[in-house]
Amino acid sequence: MTRRTLPEAAGLRSRLRGWGGVTAMAGACAVTAVAVLLPLASGTAGRTAAADLASGRAGGTPAVAPALPGADTCKDPEASLRPDGLDGPAIARIKAAKKLVAGVDQNSFNWGYRDPATGVLTGFDIDLVRAIAADVLGDPDAVIYRAIPTSERIPALKEGRVDIVVRTMTINCKRLEEVAFSTAYFEAGQQVLAPRKSGITGYDASLGGKRICTAAGSTGEAALKNESFGSRTVTVPNQLDCLVRLQLGEVDGIVTDNALAAGQAAQDPSVELVGTPFTREFYGVAMNKGSTDLVRRVNKVLENYRAGGSGSAWAASYERHLRADLRGTGVPPAPKYRD
Repeated sequence: MTRRTLPEAAGLRSRLRGWGGVTAMAGACAVTAVAVLLPLASGTAGRTAAADLASGRAGGTPAVAPALPGADTCKDPEASLRPDGLDGPAIARIKAAKKLVAGVDQNSFNWGYRDPATGVLTGFDIDLVRAIAADVLGDPDAVIYRAIPTSERIPALKEGRVDIVVRTMTINCKRLEEVAFSTAYFEAGQQVLAPRKSGITGYDASLGGKRICTAAGSTGEAALKNESFGSRTVTVPNQLDCLVRLQLGEVDGIVTDNALAAGQAAQDPSVELVGTPFTREFYGVAMNKGSTDLVRRVNKVLENYRAGGSGSAWAASYERHLRADLRGTGVPPAPKYRD
């Protein structure tokens, strides 16, 4: 996916950086989302997806699904099923629907967000969704995007409201009890984002007495529940909400993935990543546990996506979306397989 930068677009981008700019981008995302993104249904409306399965409208599976091999022991959570290009029930449903239903973010700069200069949904995660759609359906645009908050990622998969979730989602043992993951496509870590000269030095005692924001259902929330260092945790549906609250003076700092925080710091130069990452985490494409054929197919896509080193599709996406703002090697994690 090629991003074209017009003079007007460049001007808008520069105006969107800074304290007011993030709020402006959040507002722009909210306004434009209605036009292209389908809302993620919930409650009774969401459960109508079960009726859609027969017509292939969503990639759900029965409520009771077989566990993936090895998920119960979780000795190596990043190990996934070996790649395979054969079709199965989940792939057949997606092909019958002629659309891949993808749960994504729409307000995480560089990862999944609607570019206010062009109105186009873009980012590192969006490129991967398009690659999966191109492989399964032969068309990178054959996607229904559904914007989902962090806390809705697992329910959306379990209830069959989406086929895949590509939303900076960390693979871990607890989540493997409920959903399946592809092999890892990115490595990140939890870190603290705070205003410059705030006195916060990292994930340590300097958080004492501070209001620290994180997204509900995130690994950042889990970390703060385990060790808050005397801080008060404030949870929000989406990570961008944390930055807006920080700008409004409602919180003092943020705990989130450093990959996401780098994008937030790029939008607002008055904040910075402090300390060092205190976890090592890997993002994966999440799917329903019963959709083993889809897991294998996505792993096949990822094998091709990583292939070619610096000339790979993965590297091109990294260069386009992440390199300017994210410190790191720019190399994808090596895949691990369990059978």
